[in-house]
Amino acid sequence: MTDKNDILTEMNDRSREVFRRVVEGYLSSGDPVGSRTLTQQMSEKLSPATIRNVMQDLEVLGLLDSPHVSAGRIPTQMGLRMFVDGVMELSHLDNSDRAALEATMGANSGDVGSILGRVSSALSGMTHGASLVLAPKQEAPIRHIEFVSLAVDRALVVLVFADGQVENRVFTPPIGQTPSSMREAANFLNAMAEGRTLSELRTHILHEVANRRQEIDSLAAELIDNGLAAWEDKGERSERLIVRGRANLLGEEVDLDRIRTLFDDLERKRDIAEFLNLAEDGEGVRIFIGSENKLFSLSGSSLVVSPYMNADRKIIGAVGVIGPTRLNYGRIVPIVDYTAQLVGRLISGQSKG
Repeated sequence: MTDKNDILTEMNDRSREVFRRVVEGYLSSGDPVGSRTLTQQMSEKLSPATIRNVMQDLEVLGLLDSPHVSAGRIPTQMGLRMFVDGVMELSHLDNSDRAALEATMGANSGDVGSILGRVSSALSGMTHGASLVLAPKQEAPIRHIEFVSLAVDRALVVLVFADGQVENRVFTPPIGQTPSSMREAANFLNAMAEGRTLSELRTHILHEVANRRQEIDSLAAELIDNGLAAWEDKGERSERLIVRGRANLLGEEVDLDRIRTLFDDLERKRDIAEFLNLAEDGEGVRIFIGSENKLFSLSGSSLVVSPYMNADRKIIGAVGVIGPTRLNYGRIVPIVDYTAQLVGRLISGQSKG
């Protein structure tokens, strides 16, 4: 297949303008763009027949497609990719968008989770897509652990970290747990928790529980097992995924079954660790269109994602927006980029504090 950059280089000004206007028209309206519409927009006066010939050439190159006979053209996935990589002009971040994002950081209560939740809601609101925030994994040494019974089938584990951060997780305790078993479990954990990060503690304690199960009450052992599962999602690189704006996608005129498949995957966190793998390939915003991202291949959605870093310039999470392939990429890219910068500053400030 001819390289997309070669195609773009070899296109003359007329073909490039027709291609750009078809893609921009489609991204704006979601409808195929016809030759008569373009006659009113082109910088040089061209007949509809001339424009149709150019569009046919672009279709042969694999950049445009005609969903119906004589119904105009829409960009293919390859065409969208080439537009994003070589034609699209990024807009400047709107002052109102900038202010809305910065406002989410204003009430800095020290609770990173709630701030990231507000960031996710703001992203969804201003982009009209579904926002994703991959929250950072807490890797500070642990100072103290406590279990609190909330109900017969619910318990809370409280983690206090050496840097002052506090995390609370609700989980399902073993049937028949008692106050004494909860105290025993907490004492067992605290005896070896100090100075270890969560991942280090988890590895160490699972080994200790296996070796010393006879020395501790069986309920306490189960509580430790369940509590550890609540702290760290087994097999996943990130512990928390914040999703906002599901209704934005469901409101689109799209295949609802495909959108449901997407959100079923998100809610089960299947392949969510892939977000960081994708983001770690380089700094800045990355755009994945349709099947370029296996998580969205069934739903035909696009993902605009950017990593954020801590004070040591280590990538620890990502923010992004998902939506139909006709996202307003030129507007959304600077929004996602600025959001990642804000979150990175927040996390860096928290770690220094």
